[in-house]
Amino acid sequence: MKIIFIALVALLALYLAVGLLLYIKQRSMLYFPTSSVEHPFETMTVENEGEKINVIITNTGQKKALIYFGGNAEAVASGATVFAKELPDYTTYLVEYRGYGKSTGKTNEAGLFSDAIAIYEKIKPTHSSISIFGRSLGTGIASYIASLKKVDKLVLITPYDSIEQVAKDTYPIFPISLLLTDKYNSIDRVPKIKAKTIILIAQNDTIVPKKYAYSLAKKFPEHQVEVHEIKGSHHNDIADTNEYSQILKRFFYGR
Repeated sequence: MKIIFIALVALLALYLAVGLLLYIKQRSMLYFPTSSVEHPFETMTVENEGEKINVIITNTGQKKALIYFGGNAEAVASGATVFAKELPDYTTYLVEYRGYGKSTGKTNEAGLFSDAIAIYEKIKPTHSSISIFGRSLGTGIASYIASLKKVDKLVLITPYDSIEQVAKDTYPIFPISLLLTDKYNSIDRVPKIKAKTIILIAQNDTIVPKKYAYSLAKKFPEHQVEVHEIKGSHHNDIADTNEYSQILKRFFYGR
């Protein structure tokens, strides 16, 4: 009995230690800040809550605007050329998250949400419409702003229903709802989203398995959302496929 008791105590201690580690390290497991990348495009700085958020701008001066929120390890400047070429009549604002690139601060859900609203409000007076584009982690921010502000089109690439649900499935023996601070519960925001929405899913996504994207998609009214699964694609290469480009061009331009 003594041996069993010692074993149970050891298991409990291990469980508590791992749980504590998950709590302490959770943001370093979610965010992977990237360094600044050289590029030829204009930039603007949005000051919010004492932080300076760097935003890269393509095709300045267009009536329509697009705000881009990237993945958790993405240097958004690397994709600026693609936006400039593929969406020539949209001024695109690519956001470097707090702690990423030239932006100051520490990355967290509340801060990224606040910055997103600040950027939206800053550009709104100069554009006839604003669309939102989110990829992976950025889909949570895109869904948030689309649930609160007037948005023309909403693009969600390899999205999730909530980071909380993904974490629960990954660590089922831990009380994730209590441990997790940044939950990104996009699925709860869907009823407040009125924008025409498109969701693109990678068939072989092992980083954010596609079941989470379909869970999110099912929450939208059928008339409001398009859902496309790109065959043969993975989480990080979905944008390299011809189908991806063609679908987005049809969504934005009807061709």
